[in-house]
Amino acid sequence: MGNVSYYTAEGLKKLKEELNQLRDVERPKASQAIAEARDKGDLSENAEYDAAKEAQGLLEMRISKMEATLANARLIDESQLDTSKALVLSTVRIKNQTNGMEMKYTLVAESEADLKSGKISVNSPIGKGLLGKSVGDVAEINVPNGTLKFDILEITRQ
Repeated sequence: MGNVSYYTAEGLKKLKEELNQLRDVERPKASQAIAEARDKGDLSENAEYDAAKEAQGLLEMRISKMEATLANARLIDESQLDTSKALVLSTVRIKNQTNGMEMKYTLVAESEADLKSGKISVNSPIGKGLLGKSVGDVAEINVPNGTLKFDILEITRQ
């Protein structure tokens, strides 16, 4: 059994959609490319055929990995989460003690992390440092150039 991954309903839906796209659209395209290359003659000197076969192999490997991920995916029940501590799906407002900058991050599963939209992985250094903290706590996060200290100002749910 592989590693269990936790997803929001939105993240699980995206994963299923991507897998369906690969199965229903990309797989037939790969088979078509192989058939077209095969029709061009001698397979021993047909680089197009070799490339199409390799692309198909990579696609099948990707589909297989996604199926395994989906098999081990678990939906996070947001109603059961404790709102007094920073957990997965918590939105945490923090203040850097060094420069006074305030930031707001939502802690998500690694597969759903997107820094541009303020979603950071619970496996990232900052995510790990915030997990389990409550409002008023100080999170000390080790980074390559030292230790950052953040005041936990607010914890909310999405």
